[in-house]
Amino acid sequence: MFTHVNGMAGKFYYAEIIGSGVALFDADNDGDLDVYFAQGQSLEPDATPRVGGGRLFRNDLAINPDGTRTLHFTDITEQSGIKSRGYGMGVAAGDFNNDGCVDLYLTNLGVNQLFRNNCDGTFTDVSAQSHTEGASDNWSVSAAFLDYDRDGWLDLFVGNYLTWNAAKSTPCFGPSGRPDYCSPNVYSPQPSRLYHNNHDGTFTDVTARAGLSHEFGPALGVSTADFNGDGWMDIYVANDGQPNQLWINQHDGTFRNTALLAGAALSASGKAKGSMGVDAGDVDDDGHEDLFMTELTGEGANFFVNNGAGVFDDRGVSSGLAGLTIGHTGFGTAWMDFDNDSRLDLLTVNGAVRTIESLARANDPFPLHQTKQLFRNMGNGRFEDVSARAGAVFLLSEVGRGAAFGDIDNDGDADVVVSNNNGRARLLINNVGNRNHWVGLRLVASVGRDALGARVQITLPDGRSVFRRARADGSYASANDPRVLAGLGDSAPPVDVRVTWPDGAVETWRAVPIDRYTTLQEGGSR
Repeated sequence: MFTHVNGMAGKFYYAEIIGSGVALFDADNDGDLDVYFAQGQSLEPDATPRVGGGRLFRNDLAINPDGTRTLHFTDITEQSGIKSRGYGMGVAAGDFNNDGCVDLYLTNLGVNQLFRNNCDGTFTDVSAQSHTEGASDNWSVSAAFLDYDRDGWLDLFVGNYLTWNAAKSTPCFGPSGRPDYCSPNVYSPQPSRLYHNNHDGTFTDVTARAGLSHEFGPALGVSTADFNGDGWMDIYVANDGQPNQLWINQHDGTFRNTALLAGAALSASGKAKGSMGVDAGDVDDDGHEDLFMTELTGEGANFFVNNGAGVFDDRGVSSGLAGLTIGHTGFGTAWMDFDNDSRLDLLTVNGAVRTIESLARANDPFPLHQTKQLFRNMGNGRFEDVSARAGAVFLLSEVGRGAAFGDIDNDGDADVVVSNNNGRARLLINNVGNRNHWVGLRLVASVGRDALGARVQITLPDGRSVFRRARADGSYASANDPRVLAGLGDSAPPVDVRVTWPDGAVETWRAVPIDRYTTLQEGGSR
């Protein structure tokens, strides 16, 4: 399907090991998820691109008379008009001009690109005219569309990483004395960027005005949600080796970083870890967005539980997640109910960033690979590693980076597309979740696009509620299915759904059918 090329030439250029991301989004509005992969190239200062750039694959999903699914993907990059330039890192997806078609933002080592979806299967590069390119010396990795000022138009947050270029690359060495990739503290972090949507196809850089320019770190992961429950979207930034930021929306176009006081900047031991992937989700069904972050080998993951006021308790150790992940370096990740039992589980895509000595001694050509992990929520605050019984793909040792999560075959459970660094992509089809009941929701805002940031309370027949969020961000350098998918276990009756829209409006739908997708339009409750 797709093979990522990082351009490695034996010189241990740092950028080689950071990409790449992947997006799941409906490019042609036919109801199924298409796939875009970011692509690398040679990093030699005098090299010319030799790979062909990122690739867009159309999903030609066929539902057979017996209900089985047949998946086939067609590379439509050339006819789509998407011509990526530079060294690709990540992808963000969102309908920035409210025309009902999902647009793509590509993050790069260098200037970024915004492609407007023309609603006819083609895209137009509007990077320059939209004023979202950034500077030529930027290194952007993760980005997210969000409506931070509740005006109905999606704004754009771009996480920038380090100041680096191949011509001034610093030589670094591993414990054995052999050349190796550097750690991020060798280079200076770059400030991230917040772009306000001007409603006319252009954006304005409001980073300084919003208060985000004075505190920054080497940003790798971004997740947006209403973390303090005040109805306004906030921004969480996972930084590599420096304190993370929790930017709380002040309702006036500005943000305040509360991460340190909120317990979300450092681990429980007070350490700044090598945070890469991040995702927010309500893991304990109390209506509040919790956080998970992947970390370096030897550090163990962070699991921050939200008390509802935007204050967090690190339960990485007590949940078991810190111990279960300590032998891996995690990147792409997401909360997902893989078995549709109504509890959010967790998947991580792993791969080291510095040489694994045992692999190097075995003359492995790319000694960074590790296996993926799947963690099942046991419902008592703890998780178990079920990777060994999750399928053969979890036995493959690869250099995992980007991961996009969504229902690729529209059968009611969450699938995953993985972009491996300098390796083949993987498509993980879930054959477990649809054994249980589920409800799928596409939330459409009054302006006609996916209502990113909308919150959903689903009341189960036994009186319990689960809470989900329409989101495309999170994971690592990737974009996810914006639809809400919630497992119901063996509960069969229809469910009640309460939606809190991004503009603050609240609506309730009664007796929403299960085991199918239903579109809920803002203002259309019954």
